[in-house]
Amino acid sequence: MPETIRRADRTPGNRYGNRPTMKDVAARAGVGLKTVSRVVNGEPGVTPETERRVQEAIDALGFRRNDSARVLRKGRTASIGLVLEDLADPFYGPLSRAVEEVARAHGALLINGSSAEDPDREQELALALCARRVDGLVVIPAGDDHRYLEPEIRAGVATVFVDRPAGKIDADVVLSDNYGGAREGAAHLIAHGHRRIGFIGDMPRIHTAAERLRGYRAAMEDAEIPVEDSWMSLGVTDPERVRRAAEEMLSGPRPVTAIFAGNNRVTVTVIRVLAEEARRVALVGFDDLELADLLQPGVTVVAQDAAALGRTAAERLFRQLDGTLITPERIELPTRLITRGSGELPPAD
Repeated sequence: MPETIRRADRTPGNRYGNRPTMKDVAARAGVGLKTVSRVVNGEPGVTPETERRVQEAIDALGFRRNDSARVLRKGRTASIGLVLEDLADPFYGPLSRAVEEVARAHGALLINGSSAEDPDREQELALALCARRVDGLVVIPAGDDHRYLEPEIRAGVATVFVDRPAGKIDADVVLSDNYGGAREGAAHLIAHGHRRIGFIGDMPRIHTAAERLRGYRAAMEDAEIPVEDSWMSLGVTDPERVRRAAEEMLSGPRPVTAIFAGNNRVTVTVIRVLAEEARRVALVGFDDLELADLLQPGVTVVAQDAAALGRTAAERLFRQLDGTLITPERIELPTRLITRGSGELPPAD
């Protein structure tokens, strides 16, 4: 049996624990502990033959460097935390991946978790990551009071908020132009002849939902169209609530002829409701969604660049860590109207 896989090289009867140490590597290679340390950390001063012996011992024992000691020496963990709203939301996939790519380029590990839109859970998760000595945090906030992070920020934890601003603290934030995007989307429906336009959005306490509602109302005001209360519905985005809101808007003596959906989850439910409608109703959604171009008609959307949000936030985080950023800034990225057909349907009456 080849030497590198002999069971005798490992502690019998214990699959976990008793990990090989640098002392084990040194003993197997017949060198000093300092020599092993130099090889493991890529430092000079080791002959090629000695490095080969040490590397063979590392491979045979399955040794992995323990970074805990490096953390104690340097005070940095080479890791950052990402607090998301909902890991299952497709919007956060590109955002998370972009943060991870920037972290990887800086030699850092990304650790993420979901707040489930619960402010208490957000705080618990963010502080748990800080307790594990992450170097920085990228936070999509669920709450509106982030003073709990002030001690961590003073202690050197770089912090950037993304998608929504921080509450009651001055911090870097990277946002999409939610107001401008929603205003453009509603104006697009108005330009195609609609006057009775419904708006279905997320909970009003959420920054993005409030800004998108404000943009919708601004477009209606620009066109001098009075908005009826029954045309607006904000709340949780579960399908039952959204379906009920859409059906109410589409019924009665003055039903809406178009709907502006406040986020991708709302859009999906509205598409299902409209599929059951006898008449054609125009639709514009905020956030792009998979297969939107394959539906008949395709779904017109106001698209955010989720990857750019994540990338910009992560780059600012590492600039904080490098000491090149001092004054917090608010960065607002543009949105883009993508016309595919649903937003260009004329009013049915």
